[in-house]
Amino acid sequence: MRAKITIAILLVISIAQPALAADKRIYKIDSVVATQKHGKVLVQVHGAVQTGGWKGGRLHMIPGDNNRILTIEFLATPPPPNMVVIDALLPVSASAEFKSQGKGAVKVIASANEMTAQILK
Repeated sequence: MRAKITIAILLVISIAQPALAADKRIYKIDSVVATQKHGKVLVQVHGAVQTGGWKGGRLHMIPGDNNRILTIEFLATPPPPNMVVIDALLPVSASAEFKSQGKGAVKVIASANEMTAQILK
């Protein structure tokens, strides 16, 4: 019985791993603007990636224990390993709406840095 459970867990991990590993944090954050309206927070972020070929930039909320700061990571899908890409810093941006939940600030995390901004009302 234990072997069947172990095999099932390994199967689920092997199937889910490519989807989980696809998105990575972008290289750096350049600016963050957060505004609150009607109980929702609109977060707009500009940053950069180190090569061409990145796509699907998105903001992903990280559940946290801080009641005052909404923590978000800026993710995107990197190019496939065999793809020829330009090797330069290129701009990338994303925006998303989140429930306010009484937060007063937003912290956005990238690979090289993080940036915090107050939520404007």
